[in-house]
Amino acid sequence: MKLVTYDAGDGVKRAGALVEGGTRVIDLLAASGGDARVASVLAIAEGGPDALAAAQDAEQRGAANHGHARTAVTLLAPIQPPPQMRDALCFETHLKQAFANARKLRAQAFDDPEAALKDMEAKGILSIPQTFYDQPIYYKANRFSVIGTEQDVLWPHYSNFMDFELEFGCYIGKPGKDIRKEDARSHIFGYTIFNDMTARDAQTAEMGGQLGPAKGKDFDTANPMGPCLVTADEMTDPYNLTMICRVNGEEWGRGNSSTMHWKFEDVIAHVSASETLHSGEFIGSGTVGNGCGLEQMRFLNPGDVIELEVEGIGILRNRLVRP
Repeated sequence: MKLVTYDAGDGVKRAGALVEGGTRVIDLLAASGGDARVASVLAIAEGGPDALAAAQDAEQRGAANHGHARTAVTLLAPIQPPPQMRDALCFETHLKQAFANARKLRAQAFDDPEAALKDMEAKGILSIPQTFYDQPIYYKANRFSVIGTEQDVLWPHYSNFMDFELEFGCYIGKPGKDIRKEDARSHIFGYTIFNDMTARDAQTAEMGGQLGPAKGKDFDTANPMGPCLVTADEMTDPYNLTMICRVNGEEWGRGNSSTMHWKFEDVIAHVSASETLHSGEFIGSGTVGNGCGLEQMRFLNPGDVIELEVEGIGILRNRLVRP
């Protein structure tokens, strides 16, 4: 199934199924006759196989009488907000290219950029840490900054260099603790696209503090997700997906999920060590290689429209606006 959370114009969040090539949305609660198991996408994730079966039945029964045209509703993030968000670093190519250009960006703040760049390279500043190769690395993102497709990202007033990041990610279905890597796939409920919007100047300034991203990624509307949640039973191979990013219709880069150094199973096993993962929690993949402007030293302008496409999921589209 392709599950969505949508607003039909009355401010109420409803669970829906995206059907007919993404042109219609089925109201699952109405189609089910009020079955609480399908009252929200989170409820379906929490309810396990029985709830998913109920949602599939409601999708089939509601096609005739309980649908909306996709253009008549607003798609929110599949779960908005998710109970928890973690964003991992899974793609080595992105890190190599991004760190190289981050050094160039930081060097521009010095009187002698060329000398500053050489000094950073000699000292290993803004380079891939050995920790990346030793274990999965992640940070906890701001779940309250989540928005859906077609919604505007608001440019933070303290930044002059805005960028996008092409990611996808998984939602936890079955809760668990101390999950073994070989069992982790059974805990994945589904997948969506994630745009980890980033204020690059704020990010590069704060990274020296060694506490992870802060205002570089923490601002309202910074976490677009969607357009839907593709349930795991429909995603036969999440590690062979073409990923494409476009700005104003121009392709800026593409990659493939097959290049993940760490897979979601690795991250789930690592995160769940002595810690319970709950239904609906989201884990991002990190940026695919060639999946952001920084890797090409290109940055966004107010009014730009960012489109992130992941094979089998769809297109996440958002406009960046300066308030």
